[in-house]
Amino acid sequence: MTANGWLQFAIFSIVLFATVKPVGIYLAHVFEGERTWLDPILRPIERLTYRLCAVRPDSEMNWREYAFAMLGFSAVTLVFTYIIERIQSWLPFNPQHLAGVAPDLAFNTAASFTTNTNWQFYVPESTMSYLTEMAALATHNFWSAAVGIVVAVALIRGIRRTTSATIGNFWVDLTRTTLWILLPACIVYALLLVWQGVPQNLSAYTAVHTLEGATQTIAQGPVASQEAIKMLGTNGGGFFNANSAHPFENPTPFSNLLQMLSIFLIPAGLTYALGRMTRSQGHGWAVFAAMFVLFTAGFAACYWAESQPYNAIHGAAQSGSLTAPAGNMEGKEVRFGVASSTLFATITTDASCGAVNAMHDSFTPLGGLVPLANIMLGEVVFGGVGSGLYGMLIFVVLAVFIAGLMVGRTPEYLGKKIEGYDVKMAMLYALIFPLVVLSLAAIFVLIPQGTGVTNNPGPHGFTEILYSFVSGAGNNGSAFAGLGTNWWYNIAMAFDMLTGRFLMMIPVLALAGNLARKKSVPPSPGTFPVNSSLFTVLLIGVVVIVGALTFFPAVSLGPVLEHLLLNAKQLF
Repeated sequence: MTANGWLQFAIFSIVLFATVKPVGIYLAHVFEGERTWLDPILRPIERLTYRLCAVRPDSEMNWREYAFAMLGFSAVTLVFTYIIERIQSWLPFNPQHLAGVAPDLAFNTAASFTTNTNWQFYVPESTMSYLTEMAALATHNFWSAAVGIVVAVALIRGIRRTTSATIGNFWVDLTRTTLWILLPACIVYALLLVWQGVPQNLSAYTAVHTLEGATQTIAQGPVASQEAIKMLGTNGGGFFNANSAHPFENPTPFSNLLQMLSIFLIPAGLTYALGRMTRSQGHGWAVFAAMFVLFTAGFAACYWAESQPYNAIHGAAQSGSLTAPAGNMEGKEVRFGVASSTLFATITTDASCGAVNAMHDSFTPLGGLVPLANIMLGEVVFGGVGSGLYGMLIFVVLAVFIAGLMVGRTPEYLGKKIEGYDVKMAMLYALIFPLVVLSLAAIFVLIPQGTGVTNNPGPHGFTEILYSFVSGAGNNGSAFAGLGTNWWYNIAMAFDMLTGRFLMMIPVLALAGNLARKKSVPPSPGTFPVNSSLFTVLLIGVVVIVGALTFFPAVSLGPVLEHLLLNAKQLF
């Protein structure tokens, strides 16, 4: 661990803090229908969109109608992406003449991008045509990000409103999120990336002759546009197989900082929007504080683990002293080093992004445990766009409920009494994730179709399988890259991703609808304040305890066991 590494963390944190309020204010203006500086340009486009799609913007929905619209939209776009993948060989903008994608892989990929996961069981530059990248995958990056945001906004409305049967209009929220937030930001972002050296073209791949006389094919294409929404929408799917470790996706230190910042930009801003829209700014900051503390702890643990010298990795002189530099550089870009790689890994798994600038599979056991644990906590440490906030608000409901039990009175949350139905929906949300992950992981460690494609034996191979299903259900998309693929994994991972996304959204919207119907009650002397440091501590405790109680037995068979064996100089 070096001063330079902590300086990088400090710079990132300062810039993040500086963006929270202005981004949050803008988000709140958009979601509450208030005037913004983009209105003269976007209002006519918005009205035209409603007219073409036969949307009545003044007609609101109850939570069931909202959920049905969300699920229907996602299903239609999933089928749209699947079809484009299958027939891409007959479509234009395919200069490499790539064949259509196999049925199981096409379904897995369509499910992956629909759920904001962007898990990639393929090599992008040799599998997907430019048209597929742009019309199917990049567009889904916008749609899936917008769906996550609007569900979070619906929950905020449910908290804010009183005696209301509706939580908004899905089509209006989706349109405004896309037009006012994602598109303008990505246009600016893509231009910045082009300025830094990221390609943006439709040219065929370039064949060059190396100094050794060999021929090398250099892939290129519309990279900058996909890279922008990949990061800003916490999607994570790379245009290249090496993802953000590839110099065409992430060429400079500035682009690396920009990518890390953009992952947290909207999720962090949403905490301020939460406070502004619920008229309790202190609560928004308390939620932000809980997220930031967990983020800091995760980075410190991962940075420490990757900075440690291990005899089994580096080798040792006969005297026992290390002859190699301290720190694990396996799987890391030399231009980024240990500090930037661990910071990126922590950020991308705190959010449901999954983009990587280093291979998590090559991290030390405890270093790799941090990205795994981040997803196991529910990716609520800022989390994905929208999904991180509504996931954390589920834990807020549980924290308030626990506080109410401790003082022996009905728990209250921002003027709403938290009753049995609310707790049931929160617990349903909390239980779906581990049920899907642990069930699928248990099956695949017992069948040859599961263990036969792991590149490592023992606890590391187990972690590869566990990480894949955790990442899928958590809609993260990063991987322990030693895991191969087959038909079984393609179908199981598709089910894993779809369940982890949409089955968990239903109780969130049900909770929003139930809270919106409630009357607001004034605070009493027994009301637990949700804008204090004590609440932040309680919220952190609930998040950590729920994650630890759920996943520690599985983790002990993977990274923890591997760490103990590493200290005994045994590698996997």
